[in-house]
Parts: sequence; structure tokens; C-alpha cells
Amino acid sequence: MSNVPENAPQHCPGTQSEDAGKASACAGCPNQNVCASGVPAGPDPAIQLIKERLSNVKHKILILSGKGGVGKSTVTSLLGHALAARKPDANVGILDADICGPSQPRVLGVRGEQVHNSGSGWSPVYVTDNLSVMSIGFLLASPDDAVIWRGPKKNGMIKQFLSEVDWGDLDYLLIDTPPGTSDEHLSAAQYLSAAGLSGALVVTTPQEVALLDVRKELHFCRKLGLPVLGVLENMSVFVCPNCNSRSEIFPATTGGARAMCAELGAALVGRLPLDPALARAADTGRDPLAPLADLPASPAVRALHDIADKIVAICEKTSS
Repeated sequence: MSNVPENAPQHCPGTQSEDAGKASACAGCPNQNVCASGVPAGPDPAIQLIKERLSNVKHKILILSGKGGVGKSTVTSLLGHALAARKPDANVGILDADICGPSQPRVLGVRGEQVHNSGSGWSPVYVTDNLSVMSIGFLLASPDDAVIWRGPKKNGMIKQFLSEVDWGDLDYLLIDTPPGTSDEHLSAAQYLSAAGLSGALVVTTPQEVALLDVRKELHFCRKLGLPVLGVLENMSVFVCPNCNSRSEIFPATTGGARAMCAELGAALVGRLPLDPALARAADTGRDPLAPLADLPASPAVRALHDIADKIVAICEKTSS
């Protein structure tokens, strides 16, 4: 029977197969080059390097979504702001692992910033005194440049980000991933396997077309043994800022995230209302939680703070 590397993709032919590293299932696998060369596969040395690099990061959280357009990157930035505002002495980092669609520089208001490299590694870009971000968007000549890479090159970039960015001491590292269950997710899970990954936060919207893909995301996490911290339902309702009436822009015809979580045994960490002011803040790169923001008491901001408190409680419980 062929030996199958740990965290190998589904339908892996195994290291002793003649198709090792050459089959279609091998495309994008971090072990592809080793298997194709005939050298016995062993632990990737980058895993230990990443473990050492992230040893000063207390909680590492993957932000996942099965479907695009559910606001995962916006939620990541908002959660980063909320965690940083919750305790001024807590340090929060955001790693933009969406290689082909990096949006964190824009939503965090740091487009055009430069990444500096020193003997200790790459320095992340600071949004506030206790919130920093790293993204491939800082390395592109223009925001309009397309990143047209195959899986192995994207995997290499994620490995480089995890092993070479000097975050310093962090309380939370939020890793914003692209939609789906593909190369970037497998690489992140593999490289963080020994680094004490806290788990995944899965983002969805209420309608069934989004929940169908989120179910796949939850099964993906279970197959990899990746703990699920919970599910966050974004754009749950629209609360009119003038009359406070509530409208379901995306109707939860099957019960939304709450019913899905009850069915699959996942925790619902919160429901974030749809707020146009949050969308404007993301487009302009403003901090919606800043003291001078125009929505400090909106239902969306109150829900965001509640979600941040739940994430903190879950992380502290799992690490104790």
C-alpha cells in the first residue's frame, strides 16, 4: 500500500506510486516536488521554522468562507479593529493569505505602504499602534496588477509570509484566506499544524446558496482535524438607521446559520447586521470603531463587539 503524506490532498496516489507528484491530484500539493523527485517524503522543515517564528503569537485564527461575496475580508478587518480596541495593550496582526485577491491594504486604509526587510524578517505595516497587517498587495507595483500564479507558487508565498514576517509579540493573528477549500487552505493548515493553531472562524450569509458551500467548509475542517471556533453570520438583517426597522435583504429560507449550526453541531458566535456605514468605512479604509467614527452605537458595531468578546472567550478557553 502506498504511503500517503500527512495532510495530503484527496485522491493522493501515495509516495511509492509511479504517479507520485505527477497525477492531477498532486497539483498544488506542498509535497509535489519531493514526491516527483523520488526522495522519501518527510516533515517539511518549514513547519518547524514557522512554529519557531510564531512562538510569540498566542492565538492564530483562520478566517474561512465556503463562498465568495460573504464579506469575509471585511469581517476580518472589522474583527481586527474590534480585538485591538477591546484592550489597548493587546497586539493584533492580520495576514492576508488571499494571494490573488488581496483586499486588506484597502479596507484597512494602508494602500501604498512599503514593506521593509531586515535581519529579523519582513516588518508588517502598522494600521494603528496595536494592529498590523501583511499582504502581497504591498509587493505589487500597482493595485491593478493581477497575480496569475499556479498552486505551488501561491503555497510558497504563504510559506514565506508565515516563516519570514516579524510580527513580534501578538495576542491574535487573523489569517484571511480566499473562498473555498483549495491550495491556500491546505498549505495554511499544514504549515500551522505544529504552531498551535487555535482554529477557524467560518463566515457565511443567511441564504441557502451560501450555506451550501459553508457546509463543505465545515466538513473540510473536520477532515483536516482543524478546530472550528464558530460560525459568524454576516449581513444577517438590515437595520434602517432612520427608523430602526429590520429587513431581511438575504432571506434565511432554511433557517440561516443558526439552523445550520444546530444541524452540524457548530457554534454560532454571532450575527452581524448589514450596515452601509460599515461598507463605506471599508471602501475608504477608515476605522469604524474609532472615537470619531459616525456609527459608534449602531447595531452592527454593538454586534461586532459582542462577537469579539465571544472569540476572546473561546480562544482563552481552548488554550487553558
